[in-house]
Amino acid sequence: MKRNNLKGTLILGLAALIWGLAFVAQNRISDSVPTFTVNACRSFIAAVFLYVFWKITNYKTKTPFIPKDKKGRKEYLSASLVCGGCLAVAMNLQQFGISMYPKNAPAEAHAGFLTVLYVILVPLFSVFLKKKIKLPVWVGGLLATAGIYMLCLSGGLNKFYFGDIVIFGCAIAFAFQILAVDKYVSFTGGVKLSILQFLVVGVISLLCAAMFDFKTLELSLLIKSVLPILYLGIMSSGIAYTLQIVGQKYAEPAVASITMSFESVFAVLGGAVFSGAVLTKNEIFGCIIMFAAIITAQIPEFTKTKS
Repeated sequence: MKRNNLKGTLILGLAALIWGLAFVAQNRISDSVPTFTVNACRSFIAAVFLYVFWKITNYKTKTPFIPKDKKGRKEYLSASLVCGGCLAVAMNLQQFGISMYPKNAPAEAHAGFLTVLYVILVPLFSVFLKKKIKLPVWVGGLLATAGIYMLCLSGGLNKFYFGDIVIFGCAIAFAFQILAVDKYVSFTGGVKLSILQFLVVGVISLLCAAMFDFKTLELSLLIKSVLPILYLGIMSSGIAYTLQIVGQKYAEPAVASITMSFESVFAVLGGAVFSGAVLTKNEIFGCIIMFAAIITAQIPEFTKTKS
């Protein structure tokens, strides 16, 4: 397919906007609905939404969702468990981390920028896969470290939140999930893999909710949180993922990665507009440094696509 970076950027930019505003939805329900319950609901909603989308787009081909041969089913099972397991850890750490921030803390800003560090961590973890890491990636890592300091520690330990540690753990889990998806997506296909991994996330989160959430869960609060949960399930997990697939058909890899990283910017703006969060000068400077780190880490991919 012929590349059209402008078209791809606009599509991926919309996906980034949806993902960024998802942090607002997550923060809104973090005090009323327990973590595992939130992710069980949104994951099953996403799986159903994407399955309907897959059925509609494949109604003429009548392709079976799961391969009939034993080897194919085994590969699908491996893809589901590995990708879904990593995503379950990432999503639940993210939601739990957001719930750990104090009421007046800029949770969306911290969570948004720390989560996007997966853009730095993925190439760094690739070292263990015996891939050469170029200088801009290392520079990006150093910039990210400085950004984290300004965002989380420049105001002293009283401005360091436990949620920051949890969200950084979420970024690590997302990095492993991205590497896992890269391994399996060529075999299963993007939408199928997404459906499978969301099913696994839903089952894991539901089991955890049964053990830890249901004793304290208030049904009335869950009902009041239906709209944010629907947004997370349909918009963030369902529509945004579909936009990502379509957008990446047009945009070059470096352009796509940089555009999607703008979810961190939209997370900050969303927190300021919808939650009234106010960032200090140091936190704003930290966000700028971390965004610069994300861009810097993409230079090798950008130069490769231009060569």
